[in-house]
Amino acid sequence: MKIGITYDLRADYLKLGYTMEQTAEFDKESTIEGIEKAIQNAGHTTVRIGHAKNLMKALLNDKTWDMVFNISEGLYGEGRESLVPALLDANKIPYVFSGPVTLGVSLNKAFAKQIIRDNGINTPAFQVVSKLSDVEKVNLQYPLFAKPISEGTGKGIDSKSFIISKEQLVRVCANLLTKFNQPVLVEEYLPGREFTVGVLGTGENAFVPGAMEIKYNKNTHNFYSFNNKENYEDLVKYLPVNGDMLAQCEEVALSAWRALNCFDGGRVDVKIDRFGKVSFIEVNPLAGLNPITSDLPILCNLNNISYQEIINEILKSAIQRNFLENNDENYNTLQSGT
Repeated sequence: MKIGITYDLRADYLKLGYTMEQTAEFDKESTIEGIEKAIQNAGHTTVRIGHAKNLMKALLNDKTWDMVFNISEGLYGEGRESLVPALLDANKIPYVFSGPVTLGVSLNKAFAKQIIRDNGINTPAFQVVSKLSDVEKVNLQYPLFAKPISEGTGKGIDSKSFIISKEQLVRVCANLLTKFNQPVLVEEYLPGREFTVGVLGTGENAFVPGAMEIKYNKNTHNFYSFNNKENYEDLVKYLPVNGDMLAQCEEVALSAWRALNCFDGGRVDVKIDRFGKVSFIEVNPLAGLNPITSDLPILCNLNNISYQEIINEILKSAIQRNFLENNDENYNTLQSGT
């Protein structure tokens, strides 16, 4: 198949004057190279499309692809991750990863947690602060944790996110509301061990290839902040998860993945609550795919799953989900092992 690749290249935005934090979710050239090589190794041809504006121009010029491998995060608004799949849906072009509704809901952490909670999946109690006066309505058990409602890669999270008083909550919310121009998610703090869980596949065919525990060095704060993610080699240690703990993580992750109708591959972040139970934090339906530095490839590698196998499983899920098997000789060849 001819597979287009949509993405946001971090270097392009840095050249335009955006900061490292503003571009934290965007991809390095090595990520695009890794994805492109793996897709080609799976027997397909690739075409680099780039960001949403490039996609729009291509579509207006009647260009098309058999399928698009979409990792475009977008830059502005709560629908930023939904733009590319919505454009592809409008042009009836199949693509890899979740659709616009799932991406929009998952990006808004409160919307996602409402669905998770209504499906009986454990998640900490929370409230949304849309304006500073909403702090007066917060009725949660301290300590609390606050973060922007629609950011990823630890953006807006630092040592001040851990909150032990109302006065501190007011200061933190005022800063986040101003800095990120979006509501703040305030939830009861989860004090226990932290894990990120890989998921590959869709619906009942989804499975967990592995999980890893996130252990913080003594000289850093005990949560996955922007700084910790950017400098993980010095500040964070990753450990594979096994046995009963893996089974508990797997149950929560797969339940959340299916409840939010996520497709093909990604991650679910979980943590142990004060009662000792695994609790949903958030889902990452557009997880980073840098072969070396992204969490999903790292946790899979810890569980003896190669980067090529990750991409193969993602493509397999998308091809089956979009009913493209009969149109893809390469897919049939790979499946038969010849």
